[in-house]
Amino acid sequence: MTSRLTPSTIVLLVLPPLLWASNAVVGRMVQGMVPPVMMNFIRWLIAFMVLLPLAGRVLKPGSDMWRAWRRFSLLGLFGIGLYNAFQYLALKTSTPINVTLVGASMPVWMLLTGWLFFKVQVSLRQILGAVLSIVGVLVVLSRGELRQLLALRLVTGDLLMMLATIAWALYSWLLTLPGDAQKLRHDWSAFLMAQVVFGLAWSGLFAGGEWLVSDARIHWSWTLAAALLYVGVVPAIIALRCWGSGVQRVGPNIAAFFSNLTPLFAALLSLAFLGELPHVYHAVAFMLVVGGIVLSSRR
Repeated sequence: MTSRLTPSTIVLLVLPPLLWASNAVVGRMVQGMVPPVMMNFIRWLIAFMVLLPLAGRVLKPGSDMWRAWRRFSLLGLFGIGLYNAFQYLALKTSTPINVTLVGASMPVWMLLTGWLFFKVQVSLRQILGAVLSIVGVLVVLSRGELRQLLALRLVTGDLLMMLATIAWALYSWLLTLPGDAQKLRHDWSAFLMAQVVFGLAWSGLFAGGEWLVSDARIHWSWTLAAALLYVGVVPAIIALRCWGSGVQRVGPNIAAFFSNLTPLFAALLSLAFLGELPHVYHAVAFMLVVGGIVLSSRR
């Protein structure tokens, strides 16, 4: 693992925020059509079916996945079972601007979990980069006006999004640990399939609980089917594949700053769908976030 950002690594780490932003847009489009935790389960069920022809061999008894089941069980829990479930649940009681604001704390949680649980030292440069990057996100969320930030109020959904962010930080650090999962890293489809297998079990367990304690049901339509197919392939398989490769190259601390591009991409996608013109604060925020990435990744 190296801290040097190459052009290919930058592409690997920029693409997931773009795809996750599109996931948020699609998720808002189908809100009310499918329960949030059930949507997460169906999403990863589709991902499992797509990966099955590519990496079905890891399901065989005696494969490396079963020998490293503890590692993949944790990866599946934090990255697949919890993160998106918490995110979809958060949107039921919180506004998108609040959820994005809480998610913008990702670099802070990534640095903190690395220091607390993985004994990774945090440099002053990384702290300054985190502050600079978060300021950029705040500029977008406030639309360049301080009074909009002052009007924000935390609700249950904001706490759920904070838990989602912590889960993703733990997931990202677990990706970098050497050990019994090392052999599968050289085969991206097998490595991702192993995570999805256990993640699908966790998300299925959570979806079953949601189905029992709530009266929410699925309202099928072609729009919902297309949306589920999209989030099950593009923001799931492609984004997770790119993120995993990028994190293994530069480490979670640096990769975390790229996640703050998500609200910027979400703003651009919203502009595209709503037909609104971009503003000066979008450019200012973009420069601040990129500045945080550059500052934190410099040697």
